[in-house]
Amino acid sequence: MSKPDERGPGKRKPAASEEVESPSAVAMVLVDTPVWSLALRRKAGDLNPQERVATEALADLVREGRAQIAGVVRQELLSGIREPERFEKLRSYLRAFDDPHLEAADYEEAAQMNNRCRSRGIAGSAIDFLICAVAHRRRWQIFSTDHDFERYGKALGLKLYR
Repeated sequence: MSKPDERGPGKRKPAASEEVESPSAVAMVLVDTPVWSLALRRKAGDLNPQERVATEALADLVREGRAQIAGVVRQELLSGIREPERFEKLRSYLRAFDDPHLEAADYEEAAQMNNRCRSRGIAGSAIDFLICAVAHRRRWQIFSTDHDFERYGKALGLKLYR
């Protein structure tokens, strides 16, 4: 996936509705921080073959209008960028993507997911479980290179993007 330029990612399809009603509807994909970071914060020449496949898949999702970002992922991506110009460039690129509106039910579901996983000996971060809840409540898939999501997926019945 190419780095963002001053024009941003270009026009994309409108954001998905909060709930996917039809099973025939195109599946939206909530993309986790590590995938965005590979594509937007790393040099293409530094990527290994698996990472290149992930960035190409993300580029396809963006072109198809299926890539979604949550506010916590946006915050993680923008954190730690020391150069103001790079921060502004990345922020401008990411503004082309609307965050899903979060409700109390998203946070409550995240807490329940955390509790279910903990009872099975699976630990995770509050952010990871919020990502799980946001995707689950909207019937979206999750795209992450973080292997913790495979464990969450099995325990919680999540749909992972492959």
